[in-house]
Amino acid sequence: MPQHREVSVNGITMHIAEQGEGPLVLLLHGFPESWYSWRHQFEPLAAAGYHVVAPDQRGYGGTDQPSDVDAYSIFHLVGDVVGLIEALGHQQAVVVGHDWGAPVAWHTAMLRPDLVRGVAGLSVAPGPRGPVPPLVAARERFGDGFYQIYFQEPGVADAELNADVRGAFRKTLAATSGEGANPAAAPLAQGGGFLAAMPDPETLPGWVTEADIDAYTEQYQRNGFTGGLNWYRNIDRNWELTAPWQNARITAPALYISGDRDLVRAFYPPEFMDHVLPKILPDLRGVVDLPGCGHWTQQERPDEVNKALLEFLGGL
Repeated sequence: MPQHREVSVNGITMHIAEQGEGPLVLLLHGFPESWYSWRHQFEPLAAAGYHVVAPDQRGYGGTDQPSDVDAYSIFHLVGDVVGLIEALGHQQAVVVGHDWGAPVAWHTAMLRPDLVRGVAGLSVAPGPRGPVPPLVAARERFGDGFYQIYFQEPGVADAELNADVRGAFRKTLAATSGEGANPAAAPLAQGGGFLAAMPDPETLPGWVTEADIDAYTEQYQRNGFTGGLNWYRNIDRNWELTAPWQNARITAPALYISGDRDLVRAFYPPEFMDHVLPKILPDLRGVVDLPGCGHWTQQERPDEVNKALLEFLGGL
């Protein structure tokens, strides 16, 4: 079982779960998740000889939640990872991220290649920095009802999600999983809030239990969703801040894993995987496609994800 403790990192107190000894593997969660989203990865990776650490990232769970929206830029998030590697007493790490954790992993590898001996992203691939701010492009492509646009106004999505934490998790995890009726449509609803297009499932998908929902609910009832939502409120600011890295490549050995029913697939043009991704990741060691898998990659398909991660780690 993973052990839990707090560490001082980059000016905040961060809660981590860890297991095993050996080379460091950092597991970075997304929204709305926590360290708990990696519960199926600890034992296999630790048994293979790795020091496996999954933090609650800035604004989540047992980690500090700064009140200033500006405290959630990509530089703060990468700084947290850099500080965590040092606080754990390691010189380098393999950094693995899912959903929002993936951009943090990709940017850590790009900004601090000296610290990252391998990088893996689940669901979200690294994309080129576009000619206009991302939310401008998203509004033109998906409309004002796109969930990332809806998340921008402080207090609005916060209130909706906090009103029924358990219901928010049941709806979100079910609707955007591979077992959802149309997972790609869930975040594209026009009006009515983020949860409007997500039915409350009578039964949960087979990969998640009521006990899992209990765990997430308990974690989010402490501090709510605002910390995680503040990551979205820095999307266009991150585009501005990363201008010096226009067209930069990520040179670390890399792995990308995603499900073919992941809502994020709708964000990439058809030629992206074959022609764009290899240019950004010149040492791309593998692309793992999981048929029937939705957005919650490592929770929906833990065996396949663990196998791919162990093969990737073994080759470094």
